[in-house]
Amino acid sequence: MKYILLFISLLFVATSHALPTATPPAPVLTAKAYVLFDHTSHQVMLNRNGNTHMEPAALTKLMTAYLTFGAIKKGVLAMDQILTVPDDALRNNDGESRMLLKSGQSVTVDELLHGLIVQSGNDAALTLASSISANETDFVAAMNKEAQRLGMSNTHFTNAVGISDPQHYSTANDIALLAAALVRDFPEQYPLFGLRDYTFNNVTQANRNRLLWLDPYADGLKTGHSDTAGFCLVGSAKRDQRRLISVVLGADSDSLRASESQQLLNYGFQYFDAVRLYSGNQAITQVRIWKGTEKMLNIGMRRDLFLTIPKGQLSKLKATVETRPPLLAPITSGQQIGVLKFSLDGQPYAEFPLVALDSVSLANVFSRGWDSIRLLVQKYIHW
Repeated sequence: MKYILLFISLLFVATSHALPTATPPAPVLTAKAYVLFDHTSHQVMLNRNGNTHMEPAALTKLMTAYLTFGAIKKGVLAMDQILTVPDDALRNNDGESRMLLKSGQSVTVDELLHGLIVQSGNDAALTLASSISANETDFVAAMNKEAQRLGMSNTHFTNAVGISDPQHYSTANDIALLAAALVRDFPEQYPLFGLRDYTFNNVTQANRNRLLWLDPYADGLKTGHSDTAGFCLVGSAKRDQRRLISVVLGADSDSLRASESQQLLNYGFQYFDAVRLYSGNQAITQVRIWKGTEKMLNIGMRRDLFLTIPKGQLSKLKATVETRPPLLAPITSGQQIGVLKFSLDGQPYAEFPLVALDSVSLANVFSRGWDSIRLLVQKYIHW
């Protein structure tokens, strides 16, 4: 069926200073996989092996933190609630990151979250897991369920802390989704990821995330490492109102995972802008509706639309709306009606679904019959 193309004019304000007209090449990194994600526009800016299954190591604890934050939000846990450290939380594996808890010790949820996020303590993770679920097995099932809900379709967990297992894997893209969900869903707890150190039982342990010292704008998120996973880092930085998230997996050293993460973040901030093109619930255009109580329907997006583009390229951005006619009532508010497609300098760049901003009910039988005749006439004319 034939497409209707509606060309939309985008109104841009000229900047007062010159910007580069060509985007420089992306940094070349040595990590096995990496992703640069613009949290403002929800766009992946750089992607190398982003969908390849990789061992997440201690980045697993981001999901442990996500479920703990969710339990606090639902009232299952409270930050000042006192928990007892179970024996199962103290596994003395060589090289295991620990908060240095003791069996039977009383500790608050707040202290455990500091130990989980800043110190990457496996003992803290397992203590929290056992307080949310009956056992680690049930907690892992909840982790996998939440991963699917968040769209992490290439992720599967077998434990709460990131111990190596052939069936324990994720991807750079999925981990970026999880990091973005932490920022979006739990702004009250997110500052924990920016703490440089934490002292518990008179022992101070530093955060292993070197970005917190290298980049004044960095405020998260977490590191991971094992012999098989290599050195991993999920970083995030915010400049003005714009936030970027970097994921680096399988770097060769601690210093490399930090420097390559910083290269990604600097590249995104220096050479790209996130521009708001449309406001949420703004009518981008109108489309004809047949057999309904209304003849025209406003379509747009429920949320503000930001688009990440190379600096200095805004005037080269063009937009078209595609719908598949005829559009027949009834129409429900929020129903996808078409697609908004962008091209940059003549090349396809991005596309977004367009939804009905209003509902349109079915018209009476006489109006529907008249529209049926008109559609039939149009069909023969186009033949």
